[in-house]
Amino acid sequence: MEVRILESGNLNPGQRQLWLAGEDKLLLGQCEIDTYRASGPGGQKRNKTSSAVRLRHLPSGLIAISEDSRSQHENKAWAIRRLRRDICIKLREPSPDPFSLPENLAPFLSHTGIHISPKNEYFFPLGALVLDLMEKHQGRVSAVGATLEISTAQTSDFLTSEKHLLDQANRIRRHFGHTLLNY
Repeated sequence: MEVRILESGNLNPGQRQLWLAGEDKLLLGQCEIDTYRASGPGGQKRNKTSSAVRLRHLPSGLIAISEDSRSQHENKAWAIRRLRRDICIKLREPSPDPFSLPENLAPFLSHTGIHISPKNEYFFPLGALVLDLMEKHQGRVSAVGATLEISTAQTSDFLTSEKHLLDQANRIRRHFGHTLLNY
C-alpha cells in the first residue's frame, strides 16, 4: 500500500469525514502506533512500562501523543481523541457553494448562535466547518457569521470558546493580515 503524506493542510471535499467516520478501530487502522516509556513523575511503574502512545496518521501526517496515564490502553484512547480533534482543527476542506449545514450539526446552530459544549462529540466537526468557512472568507468573522446566519459576535464567541479552535482561527486570520481574536 502506497502512503502519501499530506503536504499542505488542504483536503479534497469529504476526505476529513471519511477519516473521522466510524469507530476508533478504523482510524487506528490508518495509523502507525508507537509505544514508549514516558519520562517524568509517576512512580516506578511509569518508568518501567511502555505506556505512552504516539499515533502517526499516515494519510495526513498528523501525530497525536498521550503520556497522561500509566495505562497504555487509556493513553491510546486519549491519543485517538486528540487525533480526531487535530484532523478537524488542522486540516481544511473547501466549503460547498452554495453552503449547506450538515444535518448532524444543524441542532447546534440557531439564530441565537452556536450552542454546543467542547465535550460534545460534534464540537470539533462543527469547529472544522467554521474554520473551513474562515479560510473561504479569508479570515473575516463577519462573513462566516453571515454564511451561518448568526451575528459576528456569536461567531466570535464560538471561535473563542476552546483554545485549539481559537489558535487555528488566529492562524487563519494572521495569514490574511487580520488582528487576532482574544478570549
